[in-house]
Amino acid sequence: MTRHMLVVSHSNRAEAVDASVQVIQSLLASDITPVVAAEQQEMLRGATDTLAVLNQDVSAHDIELAIVLGGDGTILLAAELLRGTQAPLLGVNLGHVGFLAESERDDLAHTVERAIARDYDVDERLALDVVVTKDGSEIFHTWALNEATVEKAGGVRMIELVLEVDGRPVSSFGCDGVVLSTPTGSTAYSFSAGGPVVWPQVKALLMVPLSAHALFSRPLVVDPESTLAVEVAGRIQQEAVLWCDGRRGCELTPGSRVSVTQSSQPVRLARLHPAPFSDRLVRKFTLPVTGWRGPDGSPS
Repeated sequence: MTRHMLVVSHSNRAEAVDASVQVIQSLLASDITPVVAAEQQEMLRGATDTLAVLNQDVSAHDIELAIVLGGDGTILLAAELLRGTQAPLLGVNLGHVGFLAESERDDLAHTVERAIARDYDVDERLALDVVVTKDGSEIFHTWALNEATVEKAGGVRMIELVLEVDGRPVSSFGCDGVVLSTPTGSTAYSFSAGGPVVWPQVKALLMVPLSAHALFSRPLVVDPESTLAVEVAGRIQQEAVLWCDGRRGCELTPGSRVSVTQSSQPVRLARLHPAPFSDRLVRKFTLPVTGWRGPDGSPS
């Protein structure tokens, strides 16, 4: 049976394109069909004249694995391309922090060897189901791996929002917005807004206000079965927008309501290294751990 692997590259970086060509050639040498998204076909044509195109030559459901070359944004693109399939994503970091990536550029050849040999574990990450309604009618429906963010738009000074958990109001205030995050997204926009770092294996939903003008504006961490909602107050004309992973969104007018629940479809990430999340956190944020001696008293 023919094996198919999707190759997704950061389109604006020559380094990512060169790495993608290297991956494509390695896959071809192992009799694996490399597949690319239609919008990246021309960019990667130099690797071979016979590139298969996703959803034209090969169905997304026939993809075994996606090898993603770039930063976290490129991994979010790959997750969007393969949404609804069982294919895991294997990220090679060519960006800065790259929290979702599993390896670095220097390990590319080894990473591809492991992918070809199917030598990896799969980690399922909680995702969000996001619905926007107004006057009781659904006007937008999407999903997010990191976060759904309601934020001010159009140069307004602030927006008035009402926050709700499990069908009950918890607060209302003027603010720059609110981040509704997964544990995976707790090291992304939520972290920048002052939210807690939540280990990815913890099942939870986060609600983190952005520059709220209120006495009580602390981040909330709730059960994954809860429903989070944000209503745009209808008392004044104000412009707001919803963004999901910074990729999919819609305008929000007064009276709009954004509801977030745990999605029934997690995002699957391929993992090569069994190291605990603590080590990843220290490495990615260059955290100081000098002086740690550990349980046995040995210096680090």
